[in-house]
Amino acid sequence: MAAAVLDAHALLAFFRGEDVGVPVRERLHKAASADRPLHMTEVNYAEVKYMLVKKDGAEAWEQAADVLKSLPMEFHPATRAMADLAADFKSRFKISLADAFAAALAKEKKAELVTGDPEFKALEKEIKINWLK
Repeated sequence: MAAAVLDAHALLAFFRGEDVGVPVRERLHKAASADRPLHMTEVNYAEVKYMLVKKDGAEAWEQAADVLKSLPMEFHPATRAMADLAADFKSRFKISLADAFAAALAKEKKAELVTGDPEFKALEKEIKINWLK
């Protein structure tokens, strides 16, 4: 299984039980079986928390936070190198700063980015993207 980075869109779809969250659940299961965690930046973690609290309420976040403890995920702090790469992506493409960090981590890890967020379409020549459908 190739290394994979999740963006907030992917993890939110998983937590909300959306149809596009099914492949995320399957990846998480495979990652656990292979003892190879999926990756996410702390910036994208903050985006997931913010969006769940704002749109679904604090209780939804508390439930998600409990589940998150058992998921095969590795969270990465924003290093200076990652910030430089994210700034480069943000300056060249019309994407959010959080999305720029997800793309930067995917590039650093030589991993595919798992997302359904159309903002990443502009980065298809920069990073490998596994589109959720």
